[in-house]
Amino acid sequence: QLVESGGGWVQAGGSLRLSCAVSGRTLGNYAMGWFRQAPGKEREFVAAVAWYSGTTHYADSVRGRFTISRDTAKLTVDLQMDSLKPEDTAVYYCNADRVDGTRGSQPWGQGVQVTVSS
Repeated sequence: QLVESGGGWVQAGGSLRLSCAVSGRTLGNYAMGWFRQAPGKEREFVAAVAWYSGTTHYADSVRGRFTISRDTAKLTVDLQMDSLKPEDTAVYYCNADRVDGTRGSQPWGQGVQVTVSS
C-alpha cells in the first residue's frame, strides 16, 4: 500500500515536500517513483529512486529542482520540490515497480494536490 502526504499551495519559486509511506511488502527489489497528472493531461513520470541502491532518475522538466530520497528505516519516499513553477501544478502520486520506478505497476492511490500560483 502506498499513501501520499504533503502537498498544498505555494507561490512560484517556493518549496514543498511530499512523502509516500509504504507498507505491506519487501522493497529491496523495487524502485519507487513519483508521478503527476495535471488537469486535462496524462499522468507523467517525475522522479524515481531504487530502493536498494538509492540511484535516482529525474524527468528533464524537474531535474535540478526536485530531489527524491528514500528512508529505509521509516519506509518512506520523499520528494523535495524547490523552485516550483505554475506548470508543476498537478496531483502527485507515488508508485513502485520492479524495473526502474518509471512504470507505476501498483494500484494508484488518491495522490496529493500541489498548486503553484504565479
